Amino acid sequence: MNKADNIRIVAQNKKALHDYFVDDKYEAGIELFGTEVKSIRSGNLNLKDSWCSIVEGEIFVNGMHVSPYEQGNIFNRDPLRVRKLLMHKREIIKLFSLTKQDGYTLIPLSVYFVGSKVKLEIGLCKGKKLHDKRATEAERSARRDIDRAMKERNH
Repeated sequence: MNKADNIRIVAQNKKALHDYFVDDKYEAGIELFGTEVKSIRSGNLNLKDSWCSIVEGEIFVNGMHVSPYEQGNIFNRDPLRVRKLLMHKREIIKLFSLTKQDGYTLIPLSVYFVGSKVKLEIGLCKGKKLHDKRATEAERSARRDIDRAMKERNH
């Protein structure tokens, strides 16, 4: 079985694609507790205002909201707690140097399952200015109009 056949996307951060240019993407594992995995499996996850930080050679995701598991009782953790990400040391060092020098930031783009493991896709992003956001929106609108016209013409 192919790895691509075994991927199930749980949540995506569409706001990040609106607010940032994504230059590069990385995959990281997340250190989670059992009730958090069950909650993510049922889709109770929000990436909207989350970001990643690197502290003392370790990478963490901040602001990722994982709703408490309904049957979790005493085992539930804080929904907004800082979670450690699992990446190779050389990747973390590379990302740290890029974020310090070039004005990049690390933004979670999506959470997905690869088999039974929860993975987080991190984007190395640069912020968009207001005129960039307008240009992206105009481009998207034009593409939608073209697709609509082509569909009408073919039918």
